[in-house]
Amino acid sequence: MATGRLGIADLAATTITDVYTVPASTVATFTVNVCNRSAAAVTVRLALSDTTATMGDDEYIEYDVSIPANGVLERTGLVLDAGKILTAYSSAAAVTVTVYGIEKGV
Repeated sequence: MATGRLGIADLAATTITDVYTVPASTVATFTVNVCNRSAAAVTVRLALSDTTATMGDDEYIEYDVSIPANGVLERTGLVLDAGKILTAYSSAAAVTVTVYGIEKGV
């Protein structure tokens, strides 16, 4: 079981990206940090998905949230079971998504 950084992605503009998938027979408790490294505001979406590279309307936890230039969005206390995926989307490049936390076998 992993602890610390569980997933990381440098998002491409307007592309849904799988950042972290919970391993089989595991539950993960984690925080997600979205860092806008650019000099302009961006909008981001985060979803807790059942399927890779998708974001269903009922899976969003953030939708078109504006992150100012060089700003950060952080969500804490997230829990997912095996096979679930944290996916992210950004309106522009230069956005890093980092997932950190702990995995526990079930």
